[in-house]
This record gives sequence, C-alpha cells and structure tokens, in this order.
Amino acid sequence: MIVSEQKRKSNIAEYVIYMYQIEDVVRAYQFDIDAIIENFVKPQLPDSSFLPDFTNWYKGIIQRMHSQKIEKNGHLHEVNEVMVELSYLHNTLMNIIKDSKYLTLFDTAVKFIDEFKEKSNLKEKNHIEIAFHALYMKMLLKLQKKEISPESENAFDSMRILLAYLSKSYHKMQKGELDFVKN
Repeated sequence: MIVSEQKRKSNIAEYVIYMYQIEDVVRAYQFDIDAIIENFVKPQLPDSSFLPDFTNWYKGIIQRMHSQKIEKNGHLHEVNEVMVELSYLHNTLMNIIKDSKYLTLFDTAVKFIDEFKEKSNLKEKNHIEIAFHALYMKMLLKLQKKEISPESENAFDSMRILLAYLSKSYHKMQKGELDFVKN
C-alpha cells in the first residue's frame, strides 16, 4: 500500500502534511518522473518490487497537478477536499458539539496560529489551514537541520496537539462513531 493511502486511513493530519511534501517534491524535481524515482523514491524503497506502484502513483500526481494547474503552488483537489472536511469538523466541534477538550486545545493554540498568520502570507486561510502550514514549515526546518527556539517548539506543539485531536475526531466521524447530537 502506498504511504499516502496508509496515512489517509490512519492519521488524516499526517496525510495532509505528507501530501504537501509530495507536491513540493514534484515541483522541486520539475515534474521529471525519472528524477523523482531515481533521486527521491528509490533511496527510500526497501526493494525494487514496489517501484512500479510508486512510479504509477507519482505519474498520477504529476498528471493531476498539471491538469489542476498547480505547477507553481497550491494543493491537489483531494487534499483541499480533506482540508474542507477538517475545517467543517473544526467548526462543528467548536460551535455545535462544543467539545470541551477541543475548545481547550483550540484556546491554547489559537494565539500561536494567529501569530503565524500575521507572519505569513496566509492571511486568507482559516485557523486549521494555517496550523497545517505551520507544522509543514516545522518539518521543513527540521529537514534543513535549522534550530527551532523553545518558544516556537511550544507553539508548534500546541498546534500539533490540536490537529491530532481533530484528526482522531475525523476518523471517528468517518466510522460513524462521532455523536453530533451529544451536546
């Protein structure tokens, strides 16, 4: 099973961040499937039996990115759809269910999300999208081995915990286990 499918089934937040990374990898290799496979995919594969599946998957990603005209920036429709679902779920947890744990987690994270929003070019994005972009930025900083201050780590942690709870709620919702009329 391709990594994205595993993440989508087990942790929707990890799926979104993973797909952000894949989109950037495709752009970094300028949509060159051979370069992606040779330099990015092959070094990560345990054996070559997975190569045809990964090659086809990346070809599909490349084709969809071209057809959706997101060569320079933006996200695949399937990623945007998940983001819309997560945003609706966020609003449901906040305003309809009034999930006390989620409200507390959001209250802790919102000041950091708003700070990140002010420092970024994401002014038109909602809180959930901004939190995802912040955590993706943290991943990029770690990959570049850049130092992250304790204050920033604290901010990232509050967003990570919020998105982890949202992700868990998303999977409950997908299974029909989330009670929308509980409160």
